[in-house]
Amino acid sequence: MMPNPHASPSQFLRGLFTAAIDSARPDKILAPYVPSASSGRIIIIGAGKASAAMAQVIEREISAEISGTVVTRYGYAVPCEHIQILEAAHPVPDEAGLLASQKILQDVSALTKDDVVLCLISGGGSALLPYPSDGLSLAQKQAINQALLQSGATISEMNVVRRHLSNIKGGRLAAAAYPAQVINLIISDVPGDNPQDIASGPTVADPSTCDQALDILQRYQIAVPDNIRKALENKALESIKPNDDRLSRVTTHIVASSQLALSAAADLARQAGITPMILGDSIEGESRDVATVLAGIARQVRHYGQPLTAPCVLLSGGETTVTVKGSGKGGRNVEFLLALANALQGCHNVYAVAGDTDGVDGQEEVAGAFITPDTLDKAHTLGLKPLAYLDNNDGHSFFQALDQQIITGPTLTNVNDFRAILIL
Repeated sequence: MMPNPHASPSQFLRGLFTAAIDSARPDKILAPYVPSASSGRIIIIGAGKASAAMAQVIEREISAEISGTVVTRYGYAVPCEHIQILEAAHPVPDEAGLLASQKILQDVSALTKDDVVLCLISGGGSALLPYPSDGLSLAQKQAINQALLQSGATISEMNVVRRHLSNIKGGRLAAAAYPAQVINLIISDVPGDNPQDIASGPTVADPSTCDQALDILQRYQIAVPDNIRKALENKALESIKPNDDRLSRVTTHIVASSQLALSAAADLARQAGITPMILGDSIEGESRDVATVLAGIARQVRHYGQPLTAPCVLLSGGETTVTVKGSGKGGRNVEFLLALANALQGCHNVYAVAGDTDGVDGQEEVAGAFITPDTLDKAHTLGLKPLAYLDNNDGHSFFQALDQQIITGPTLTNVNDFRAILIL
C-alpha cells in the first residue's frame, strides 16, 4: 500500500512531509512569474527564509540586467551574482536586519515609472525587516517581538502590531518605490494567505488601524514605551491604506501556499492507496487544544469509520500557537505532537507527523517530530514523564530523547506547518 513496500508508517509520513516541502521550492514554482524585460531598471528586493533561493531562480530565469538586495535568515543564503544576499536573525530581529531594511529602502528610492521592482517575500520576512518606527529603538522592538511570540497571540494579531511599529512594513516599502511598478511574488506561510500578514505586508495595503494595534497590545499585556503608545493613540503611526495612489502599480501573486503543499501530500497518499482528507490549511489555536480535537477525529475514524474509513490520512496546515509558561525548548509542532500522543493514549494503528516546512520549529534547528502508537510506552520505559514535558513546553527535548525528531536543515522555503495523522 505504500509507495515503497518496505516503508514503515513513520517513513510514509515523512515522505508526505517531504512532498509538501518540495511543492513549495522556488526552483519549481517561480519561472512562470518572471517578468519580461523592462524599458527601465529591474530591481530585485526581498525578505524571508526562501527569499535568497527565490533570488537565485530569478537570476537564472531573467535575461535583463538586474540589481538589488534580499535578506534571509542566517544559514539560508545561496550564491547570487547580481543580487546582494544579506543574512539576519529570526525570529527575534537583530542589527543586521535593521541594516538590511535600510539598504532595501535605499534600493527602491528615486525610481521612475519605467522601472520595475520585483519583490520576493516569504515567511520569516517580518523579523528580517526590523526597521522600527521613529522613536522606537531596535532593542525595544526586539523586546516587543519576543513578548508577542510568548503571549499566545495569533500570527495575524502579531502582524497588526508589527505593521504599526515599522518604517518599512504595512505598505511603506511599496510607497517608497512609487512610481515604479511593483510585482510581489509571495510564498505564503500564514493562515488564509492574506498578503498583508506575510512578512507584515511591506508592499501591500494594510486595512488594520492603530486602534487595533493598541487593543492587541493591551489584550496580551505587552509593554511599549509611553511615546509609542501616545503615537498609536494619536494615529501618528498609521500604515498605508487601500486606495492609496502609491499602491496603484502593485501586483501580487501567491506562488506557493499551505493548501498547495497539502494537495501535494494528498496526491502522494492516493498513489499509495491511502485516502487523504484535508481538514484545513489555516487551522489556528493553542497547539495542545488543536491536538485534542484532532485526536478525537482520529479515534472516531479508528473506532467507527467516520468521517472516513481506514486506511486514511488526516492532513492539516496553518499555524498554531503556544502560550509559553515553562522553560523548555518548545516549538508549536512538537507541542502539538506531545499533546496528541497524550490524547491518543497509544490508540492502535494511529501515527502522526508534524513539522515546520522551513525546517525550524520554534527556535530550534529541528523541523518537527513523529509519534507512533508506542511513543508513550517508550517514554515510560526511559523514565520520561510526557505531561511534565508538556507542562514545561519542552517537546524538543522529549522527542530528542526518543530519537523521533525530524531534522531537515534549511529547506529554503516556508509554507507554514504541516500535520498528518495516519490511521491504518
